[in-house]
Amino acid sequence: MSFEENLKKANEALEKLNENELSLDESVKIYKTGLLSIKKAREDLEKAKLEVEKIDE
Repeated sequence: MSFEENLKKANEALEKLNENELSLDESVKIYKTGLLSIKKAREDLEKAKLEVEKIDE
């Protein structure tokens, strides 16, 4: 998944968590999905940062 897709998925999870109709189990599942998407997006950002740093050297 691309950085943009992971960011979108994290935002969708946040929107779902703001709904009042979720059960605890659903909330936990969505929360985990959101965190995983954020982690993957951060990894993509770190890779991009390292690539830019290599170019600047």
